[in-house]
Amino acid sequence: MKQFQKIASLFILLTVTLVAGSQTAKPRLLVRSDDMASSHAANKACVDVVKNGISRSVEIMVPCAWFFEAVQMLKENPGIDIGVHLTVTSEWDGVKWGPITASPSLMDWYGNFPATTGEWYNMPWKLDEVEAEYRKQIEMAMKEIPTVTHISSHMGAPDVKPELKALVKKLASEYKLIYETEGLTRIPDFGWNLAQSFQEKETAFIDMLGKLEPGKTYMFVEHPANDTDEMKGYGHKGMETVARDRNWVTQVFTSPKVKKAIQEKGIELIGYQDLK
Repeated sequence: MKQFQKIASLFILLTVTLVAGSQTAKPRLLVRSDDMASSHAANKACVDVVKNGISRSVEIMVPCAWFFEAVQMLKENPGIDIGVHLTVTSEWDGVKWGPITASPSLMDWYGNFPATTGEWYNMPWKLDEVEAEYRKQIEMAMKEIPTVTHISSHMGAPDVKPELKALVKKLASEYKLIYETEGLTRIPDFGWNLAQSFQEKETAFIDMLGKLEPGKTYMFVEHPANDTDEMKGYGHKGMETVARDRNWVTQVFTSPKVKKAIQEKGIELIGYQDLK
């Protein structure tokens, strides 16, 4: 009987300790900046939001025209956590990109990737050509940026089907890159997409920070860029204010108020390398 009571007491003590530990542990937040290399404005902003802001991961699009400028910027700013943003869609009306391999099943009549994930999903692509394209994107990124840590998916298209997901998982294992992470919670909108000004975006983001729970690990994904003449050429029907909207992201990610809120709430900013 005494032995049973001793075991019960130890169990209660362990439970109380674990609960207390989970309540005092910091929320962890991975702020990810997508679409580096898609434009000069995105390149500048993606570096800025890491050096002077809260972003801790940057995703690079290898097939895009500004890839080599992005590489140069990353070499000049070492230590940034980089992911290969596998790309098989080209969404903007005025700016296009296509495969960097001889893969005709992945392109439209003009030689570009399709514009939407839905188009990609329904294309008669060949899996061997998909694999060749993914490999080339990964190998180019790793050759130019040896510190690449992970793989991510542009517009959700590269792993939108089970066989594509299995392929990406296989390649991540082969190249020793992080692909899927257990226990990582994607933060819901919390009114972010309804905000109609930078101030509203900033407020929505700070409100979101207040909802993060101790002991949990979260990820927030957005697309920083600068509001320049170049960026004003990016858009399509339904998204006509890309330059303005992505500049708001840059402003929020570098906002002193946001950085102060993160510090006051005891939130730990992390990158993919911290998830290994």
